[in-house]
Amino acid sequence: MAARSPVTVAIDAGTTGVRSLVVDERGTVVDLAYRELTQFFPRPGWVEHDAVEIWHSVQATLAEVAGRLPAAGREARAVGITNQRETVVAWDRASGAPLHRAVVWQDRRTAGRCRSLAEEGRLPLVRHRTGLVLDPYFSATKMAWLLDEGGVPAGPGLVLGTVDSWVLWNLTGGPAGGVLATDPTNAARTLLLDIHELHWSEELCDVFGVPRRALPEVRPSCGRFGTVADTGLGGTSSLAGVPVSALVGDQHAALFGQACFEPGMAKATFGTGSFVLVHAGGTCPEPVDGLLTTVAWDLGDTAGGVAYALEGSVFAAGAGVQWLRDGLGILESSAGLEPLARTVDSSEGVVVVPAFTGLGSPHWDPAARGTIIGLSRGSGRAQLARAMVEAMGFQVRDVLDAMSGAGMAPTEVRVDGGAAVMGLLLQHLADQARVGVVRPRSVETTALGAATMAGLAEGVWGTLDDLAGLWTAEASFAPVAPEEEAEAAHAAWLRAVDRSRGWARDGA
Repeated sequence: MAARSPVTVAIDAGTTGVRSLVVDERGTVVDLAYRELTQFFPRPGWVEHDAVEIWHSVQATLAEVAGRLPAAGREARAVGITNQRETVVAWDRASGAPLHRAVVWQDRRTAGRCRSLAEEGRLPLVRHRTGLVLDPYFSATKMAWLLDEGGVPAGPGLVLGTVDSWVLWNLTGGPAGGVLATDPTNAARTLLLDIHELHWSEELCDVFGVPRRALPEVRPSCGRFGTVADTGLGGTSSLAGVPVSALVGDQHAALFGQACFEPGMAKATFGTGSFVLVHAGGTCPEPVDGLLTTVAWDLGDTAGGVAYALEGSVFAAGAGVQWLRDGLGILESSAGLEPLARTVDSSEGVVVVPAFTGLGSPHWDPAARGTIIGLSRGSGRAQLARAMVEAMGFQVRDVLDAMSGAGMAPTEVRVDGGAAVMGLLLQHLADQARVGVVRPRSVETTALGAATMAGLAEGVWGTLDDLAGLWTAEASFAPVAPEEEAEAAHAAWLRAVDRSRGWARDGA
């Protein structure tokens, strides 16, 4: 019998859907399955998911790609999990049943609690220990809300975890011996992890009212967590018994998948939101105004230990495109955005600030709301589409400006995510940020990062240099617009941002 070619499998449990992808030894995605997730909006500013639907989508997509492995002559050597990060799932360890809908990272219901904590003087402690800010984006106040107002009982069987932990636990057996763990990239987004020591902080758990016993164990991102259980996908699955060997938040996985292994290398992901990370080295940097300090990854003893990153988190990128499509009905599909935007030479003064759930980096204003300004009688669908494309670029430029102010300005930004296919967006970003923008051969870098990290743990690849050799550029964009013109457009954008701020007085 001919030897089967080794592959790794990535589970990407994102905000709008769940994907399972198969990656071969050359770092090429050779198979993919996808299921869209239902979004629930119980009240303005509230966003929820059904945790059972997340898990069933993982099962369905994994079963689909696993079923095609034998006929394709492939054998899975490892599974990696990547995920939307700050979203909180509460479940019962004995029954495996969720105790509430998952509260999604975009959710703003705890803005008042964050404001109260800031007024109590808690921000300096939070900033120093976690590298984060007091914002409802992060997990701890969501966990506290579930306990205080969401009806979740704080019994001995309670688990409070992020989506990675929920998927890992179910995949490795659930109530019948599932592994209850997370990694530093996800734990660092909860407001509960001491990012210097890489363990849960008892003091922060007390501040936020989260029981330490309910949290998963923190393990390195790269290394064997367990194996796919027969009960996870069915005993006949070709993945049963395959090691689960990477757990990594989606933006950190993208940084890894973009081979940003050296300090100063940066990536920008255009997904539901936009997320810019720059590799900051092996020592935790001091806090930077407008930015977050986070753990890039912990490779354990496999390949170099811990790396840190500076991050700018923008809440709406693809979410703005979805709004144009589903909310306003001016697009039949998301793919129609760029063709429509290209039918005009400019937005003709229209500026869109897609602050639907507040503003993230570098402004951090949960009370901001979406704004359209500069409309004239001649404004139409095309101008609005162009303004939305430009908004995605302006938001990333604002983050890169903050990184520049911290002395960590990248000279090149590697881009990925669904919107990275738009040349119009990438040229606009290059013009605005005055840096080179490079799109790789595969924009599936989040899944690629999880798959290659798992393969690194299991010896499919030997070193980071091996993985860096897999990365290939597909298109590059350099600044072409006159700098004076770019600065005038950015100044108009900043005026519009100012008008969007403080609109929702309660921040929710």
